[in-house]
Amino acid sequence: MKTFGALLILLAAAPALAQQDPAAVEVPAFTLPPSDQLSGEAKAVLLRMRAARSPDFKGDLAKQRAFYQKYNDDRLAEMRRHFRTSEERMTLDGVAVDIVTPGAGIDPRNKDRVLINIHGGAFMWGSGSGALVEAIPIAATGGIKVVTVHYRLTPEHRYPAASEDVTAVYRALLKQYRPENIGIYGCSAGGIITAQSVAWISKQGLPRPGAIGTFCGTAAAFSGDSAYLGPIAEDAAPPSGPLPRLLPTAYMAGIAGDDAAAYPLLSEAETRLFPPTLLLAGSRDFAASALTLAHRRLTQAGVPSQLFLFDGLPHAFFVWPDMPESMEAYRVIARFFDQHLGKRE
Repeated sequence: MKTFGALLILLAAAPALAQQDPAAVEVPAFTLPPSDQLSGEAKAVLLRMRAARSPDFKGDLAKQRAFYQKYNDDRLAEMRRHFRTSEERMTLDGVAVDIVTPGAGIDPRNKDRVLINIHGGAFMWGSGSGALVEAIPIAATGGIKVVTVHYRLTPEHRYPAASEDVTAVYRALLKQYRPENIGIYGCSAGGIITAQSVAWISKQGLPRPGAIGTFCGTAAAFSGDSAYLGPIAEDAAPPSGPLPRLLPTAYMAGIAGDDAAAYPLLSEAETRLFPPTLLLAGSRDFAASALTLAHRRLTQAGVPSQLFLFDGLPHAFFVWPDMPESMEAYRVIARFFDQHLGKRE
């Protein structure tokens, strides 16, 4: 839900079908109940998510950013009720970051490890509180330092600005940490940038990180059944036509699909070079199908890959900490990095 409203606008912009695909199925209207796998707490949070849904700002970027600033501020207040961390704002190689440290201290097994977080926000917002919302629970749950990157946003900046910023931070951390001890993760737009940054890091001649997590959107984020079913499950209109193969965002405007650094999981050669990868989303996330495809491609390429889908939950569900499913997601993420950092597959 963190960027759901903005991304629905992008999906709705897909061109209308000139002719109905003969394999298409007419789906009758019906009432979709909440998943019977959900906790009672999750059902209550889903109601709060709906109440906090973004209105249609009709492309008014200032209003969108103001809305999501308040949205992320609210999520940050919830995170602080659950987790104790300390944060320090600084710059690494000219890029603003927040260094998030668990209040209980760094676990001894993580003293030589660090995670880089790349926040979501439709490439247009999320710096500040949005970044901390994604960094705090992982730092506290994993007992590990997290460096969350305030990368340059669109429309003021275009690809590869975010990849350049993440790579600058990564290069700075290489002065203190071995590459196999550095992990990178992100949600939504941040998940896409995570995958792009792996390719960009390699393009600069730097060693790849030890492991990554790309959540709630990666590669061609609008693909498969979930791009249609996700909006319907959120009581919104599905795309009116075929899905764009490439990301319909100003950040990626003019970038060809065969640009392997921009769309690394569409490139067999780049996919084979990925480090161990965790993919995670809710089953009602419009990006769920894209994650399953990425998992298949990674597995086929021989890359250790894990996929977790949480039934009945929407896009970026784990920015809402008041449910057991989010706490489980934090543990999954922390455990994955604990298992893979420090190793060379």
